[in-house]
Amino acid sequence: MTNKTGAKASKHGNKPARIGIISLGCAKNLVNTEQMMYLLKEAGFDVSGETEGADAVIVNTCGFIESAEMEAIETILDLGQAKNEGSIGKIIVAGCLPERYKGELLREMPEIDGAVGAGSFDSIVSVLESVLQGDVTPALFGDINAPVSETDRIITTSPVWAYLKVAEGCDNLCAYCVIPAIRGKYRSRPAGKVLEEAQKLVNKGTRELIVVAQDVTRYGLDLYGKRSLADLLRRLCRIEHLKWIRLHYLYPDEIDEELIDVIAENDKILKYLDIPIQHINDGILQKMNRRGTGGEIRALLKRLRERIPGLVLRTSIIAGLPGEGDGEFNELCDFLAEAKIERAGVFAYSPEEGTAAALMDMPDNETAERRAEIIGDMQSRVIDRFNESRVGSVTTVLIEGRDKDRYFGRSFAESPDVDGYINVYGNGIVVNSFTDVYITGIEDGELLGEPFEAGI
Repeated sequence: MTNKTGAKASKHGNKPARIGIISLGCAKNLVNTEQMMYLLKEAGFDVSGETEGADAVIVNTCGFIESAEMEAIETILDLGQAKNEGSIGKIIVAGCLPERYKGELLREMPEIDGAVGAGSFDSIVSVLESVLQGDVTPALFGDINAPVSETDRIITTSPVWAYLKVAEGCDNLCAYCVIPAIRGKYRSRPAGKVLEEAQKLVNKGTRELIVVAQDVTRYGLDLYGKRSLADLLRRLCRIEHLKWIRLHYLYPDEIDEELIDVIAENDKILKYLDIPIQHINDGILQKMNRRGTGGEIRALLKRLRERIPGLVLRTSIIAGLPGEGDGEFNELCDFLAEAKIERAGVFAYSPEEGTAAALMDMPDNETAERRAEIIGDMQSRVIDRFNESRVGSVTTVLIEGRDKDRYFGRSFAESPDVDGYINVYGNGIVVNSFTDVYITGIEDGELLGEPFEAGI
């Protein structure tokens, strides 16, 4: 049975089939989820994040590291149990996990009724329709090196902030990383398309755009023959009513003087840079197939601090790669103690099938976990001191919501989902607006504040 829009009717009557969506993994994956939601709604389906009672549930998965894989697998198994109990209908798995394991995943997980690979998000409607019609496990795995999809999106993050993906795939070929095999080579979106989407988002009320890609600093190299992020940022800064531009995932050796100038000179570009360095020891960096040396990383961070006053840095660190002895680890610890990088994601190395690092000596998992904990403790002290330094200052906060007697939001120094919130107490505060906040203290690791006019 189909409804008047052509979408298969729900088991609950002559209504559009209800589709639940679960999005796992990174911000870039979420953009694909939002695109799939748009396509499904355009096809006449009733789409939401609610899974209970859904005719089908689509899980957009991450397959980057073992912990992400396990989260995806556990989610699928939970959905399989719900299906057996009759509370949901079909299960479709999308994204990185099916792309990485293809037929193997479908053979080993009979819970799955259909699959869409990382290169086939735009085919979600046809796969869903086949599943609802009872076809036997339809699966599409398109070209992961095809141009980036320009499909529209249904924004799920916030009325006032959204991710802006400027490229897909990766060419860096880090020894520990499987992303190029899952997501393909690096492909930039044309600048005109990026700017068109940005303007459309701002017209709908978006005030913060978070520019994302596996490596935003490589933007444009494939299309224009040169790094073009600086020019793209200048053009984004000219969009009226856009207040904040945040940058995620800048490869250290691609940050040139032109880009530093643009970031330093434009108030709309937040002085918050996510620069994954992974390590500081030259030998370990070489084993990781990272370009550049520890000395060059040190020089870059020093230059950024000098040129961009008040800069907040985020990075990622991998501890325990085979070959990392006490000397290499101690060098990393000494560097982090000196650099005082405000925010860091710390990971214990685990080998990923299909990567160059997986062919190295077997890792010492216990040592890797212990070292990651040591670095995590170090970084906790760094963020505590950073928070203490902010007490008594005034900062602009994007208020995102209210919980009982407090509001919560983010300043330039907090990125969504990774850095926590500033808790604001007071009257006259409007959700989804910018408010100047006087920082009064710290509670449970998060800053407290009140509207600037109320307390000063």
